[in-house]
Amino acid sequence: MKPKVEHNTIVQPFSVGWDPNDGIMDDPDNHIERFLSKIKGMFLDVDAADAYLTEQGDVKVYEVYEKTIPQRDGEIQFCSSITHPGQIGGEYFMTKGHFHARRDTAEIYYCLRGRGYMMMELESGEYVMEEMYPGRTVYVPAFYAHRSINVGDEALISLAVYPGDAGHDYGSIETAGFKHLVVEKNGKPDVIVNPRFGKVE
Repeated sequence: MKPKVEHNTIVQPFSVGWDPNDGIMDDPDNHIERFLSKIKGMFLDVDAADAYLTEQGDVKVYEVYEKTIPQRDGEIQFCSSITHPGQIGGEYFMTKGHFHARRDTAEIYYCLRGRGYMMMELESGEYVMEEMYPGRTVYVPAFYAHRSINVGDEALISLAVYPGDAGHDYGSIETAGFKHLVVEKNGKPDVIVNPRFGKVE
C-alpha cells in the first residue's frame, strides 16, 4: 500500500544526533532562543527583571532545537528543550510556556539533565506540578498549558515529543499568564498563586 501523500510531499526517513550533555542538535532546522529582554513580562517581578538586565546583561533564559516536520496529523514533532539556571526576584528561570493550538493533543518530556519541574495548568486554574530529573518522563495531557522550570544550578535539558499538528499557542500565556508560579522559599521551590489573579479556586 502506497503511503498517503499530502500536497505532493512525504517525509523521508532521517536521523539526527544531539548531545544529552548540552542539548545541542547536530543539524537543526530551527534554533529558538529566548532572551530575558524578550520575556521579562513573564516574570512576576518586572522591576527585578530590569535590574537583572542592567547588572547581568541580556542573558539567554531558554532555547529549543528542532527539525522542520510537516504540521499535520500522522507526523510526530520533537525537539530538545534547554532551560538555563537563574532566578528573577526569587522566581526560577522557566520557559514561556504554551497551550497547544490543538487543545486535544498531549506531549511527553524526557529529562536528560538537570533538575526542575513541569508546571501544567488548565484554563480553569487547576494545576499539577511534576518533578523533572535525568531519566524521568513527564506526560502532559491534552488541554494543559505547560512550562519547564529550572530549580537547579545547571541546564535543565529534555527531549519533547508531540503530535505533528499540535501547534503552539503562546498568545494565551502572554495575555493571561500562569495562575501558579514557582519561587524559592527557605532555599526550596514553592508554589504560589500569581498575585495578578488573586485567589484561584
